[in-house]
Amino acid sequence: MILTCLACCFTVQVALAQQFRLTGSVRDPNGEPIPFATVYLQHTNIGTAANSEGDFLLRVPAGNHRLLVRAVGYQQTVQPIAIDQDRHVDAVLTPASFQLEEVVVGNAEDPAYRIIRLAMQKRRTYLEDATPYSANVYIKGVQRLLQAPSSFLGVDVDRIGREIGLDSNRTGIVYLSESESHITVHPPNAFREEMRSSKISGNNRAFSFNRASDLRLNFYENTQTIVEGLSPRPFVSPIADNAMAYYRYRYLGRMDGDSLSIHKIEVIPRRKGEPVYAGDLYIIDGSWRIHSINLMLTKDASINLLDTLVIKQEFIPISESQWHPAQVNLDFVGGLLGFRIGGYFVAVFSDYTLRDAPSPKVYREVLRIEAGANEKDSAYWGAHRPLALTEEEALDYVRKDRIRRRRESKPYLDSLDRETNRFKPAGFLLTGHQHRNRYRRTTLAFDGLANSLLYNSVEGFTLNYGVRYSKQVDTLRRRSLAVVGNLRYGFANERLNGHGGLTIPINWGQVSVSGGSQVSDLNRRGSLPAAFNTINTWLLGRNYQKLHERRFVQVDGQFTLPANIQIDAGVHWEDRQWLPNSTDYVLFSRYRRHITSNNPFTPDSDTPLFNRHQAFLISLALAYDFGTAYETYPHRRVYLPSKYPKFRLIYTKGVPQVLGSDVDYDLLRAELGKENIRLGLYGNISFLLSGGAFLNENAHFYPDLHHFEGTKTLVTDQRLSSLLLLDYYLHSTAGRFAEAHAEYNMATMLTSKVPLLRRLRLQEILGFHYLNTPTIRHYGEVHGGIQWNNIRVMYARSLGIKDITDKPHAIRIGLRLPFN
Repeated sequence: MILTCLACCFTVQVALAQQFRLTGSVRDPNGEPIPFATVYLQHTNIGTAANSEGDFLLRVPAGNHRLLVRAVGYQQTVQPIAIDQDRHVDAVLTPASFQLEEVVVGNAEDPAYRIIRLAMQKRRTYLEDATPYSANVYIKGVQRLLQAPSSFLGVDVDRIGREIGLDSNRTGIVYLSESESHITVHPPNAFREEMRSSKISGNNRAFSFNRASDLRLNFYENTQTIVEGLSPRPFVSPIADNAMAYYRYRYLGRMDGDSLSIHKIEVIPRRKGEPVYAGDLYIIDGSWRIHSINLMLTKDASINLLDTLVIKQEFIPISESQWHPAQVNLDFVGGLLGFRIGGYFVAVFSDYTLRDAPSPKVYREVLRIEAGANEKDSAYWGAHRPLALTEEEALDYVRKDRIRRRRESKPYLDSLDRETNRFKPAGFLLTGHQHRNRYRRTTLAFDGLANSLLYNSVEGFTLNYGVRYSKQVDTLRRRSLAVVGNLRYGFANERLNGHGGLTIPINWGQVSVSGGSQVSDLNRRGSLPAAFNTINTWLLGRNYQKLHERRFVQVDGQFTLPANIQIDAGVHWEDRQWLPNSTDYVLFSRYRRHITSNNPFTPDSDTPLFNRHQAFLISLALAYDFGTAYETYPHRRVYLPSKYPKFRLIYTKGVPQVLGSDVDYDLLRAELGKENIRLGLYGNISFLLSGGAFLNENAHFYPDLHHFEGTKTLVTDQRLSSLLLLDYYLHSTAGRFAEAHAEYNMATMLTSKVPLLRRLRLQEILGFHYLNTPTIRHYGEVHGGIQWNNIRVMYARSLGIKDITDKPHAIRIGLRLPFN
């Protein structure tokens, strides 16, 4: 989240030989501060904003000036000031007085509707006809912890609060950040930002989360997203094309100024649960453009995490026909599980300059953070900060900087490691143990025993235990060297397997080398998570997962090339061996009859599915998402997801006679897909198209076939490519194949209209799946259901071919576990 903008006006430059400090405060008639009021010298580009306590600081050249002060909902003031030394000025703003127009008796329609219709007619013009421009923007974000329990899930919140500078009541600033950027904009969509300075209280290495791009809150667009995750649907602008279906309006009056007449319109949601605002909209008479905004989102709009989010926005004229934000402010309060947070994000825009349209290539770089942006000292910020710090914020910088220096010292890091590295038997059993050396930036992690204990009919009870070591070798690019090791022992078949690997970061990606032996799923795409198979086999005798053992050596590389072309390449050698069942034990003996063999094609007999053999495989995958937009950080570039589908081409070659390889085949497949394509108020849609063929199938074994993602359990780890009724193994193919998957998420479009369901924020799901192979012709499935957070309940039904599935329909519960 990030926000606001502030005054810097017009284009008349003031030649200055000397500057003085003009400090002041902005209050209402009762003496209460007016936060974030706009303050500037009339007819100049010299301006600032008051802080959250109504205080401001402005550097002013000597001479006679007129100081203009304004805020949303208040009558602006203009007062003359003579500057020949440092001065202090107090400004008092009175609430704006809006005069109601005469209403003809018998006219049932509120005058607000006529004004809103005129604004709606102008909406597209002001959205699309704006001239390209550039501007400077200063952003400040503050988040406070307002309330917190003394402990949470065994974590000592009191201790953490002391370490990050909270007071004895566990309240105070937890995030304070400032940034300065230069933006280049070609409305409505082309946007580029250069972050020139960045400051985070208590951290001199990271860059601010404040991004000017997050301030692109344009109410001339039909909908606004505001912040990812705030709502499953975007919010409807009060002047959107279809706004009348979502809002009622009430005319609150007209205010006449020196050159403008402004109408105040109250915006009222028609129904609870819809993604809409409530509050006031100020429209300029004649031009019917937005003058300012004071809107609010509440729980009635089905927002997540927050209780309220207040949005204030002011506009100023840049030219006779161009108005742009002078200030945007987001003020929020919310809470969860005993924690309460509050804060704001505010931005100050200055030095607007209208310009010719640059080349479209300029906008490929969406964000550039300059080297040294986070190294500016307090003197720099004292000279450049347009928004005065409050006493609390200034003290937070001092306190957090002292804490940072102490926390970065080796004695402190060592003492912290001694505390957190202490061995805890209960934690080791449940979640594992982690040993860190923060000074050397290394971590050694051991799996928890509970997560490592599995059960299947091939190995019986199995200990699958892993250890991981990592060392951060490049803090700027967040790259680490990693070493992993794994031991697996089946207590029923008494077989020990182990493998290890090393991952090394390189300039364009990473290279991994691994080898050893492991027990793997016969379905190379994975049939179901091992934890799901453990529960189903041990409790119900449903041993759906089928396994084999492979000894292997492999080298893999992942690379991102310029133009966002991603390459995955691998060379694998495998020695594969099919394994029989070794136990039919289940917790409840009456379910033992459900146990089947480890050969999915002969469930009543452990007939070997294939003979022991070797395979030498070469694979190459190219991926491109047709988007070249990227962000540039010091020492690294990050490509952004495209609005277009992602295309992947995957080629696998089974090479005969190399290191005893018994396989000889060529498999080529292609994929085209994208998830969460936004449909505005109508939710989002995801799709995946996949197809391919074996160009050569001279020699192959079951693991080499192309496999599909079936489902046979009630609880499933569902993905977009999952077929909810198909067997995991029976329909794998060595021929051509085609798949199509689509899912439509209505994002509470229906459930938000049902009072009893509204607060649950249930998302409606509809899905379709299609599969075609030489042995399955035109198999289809449909499913529908509801989703709450990451849990979904669905009803699935097969279409077309009979006898392909055990059941023509079933209930499925989609659930993701933290382990597989």
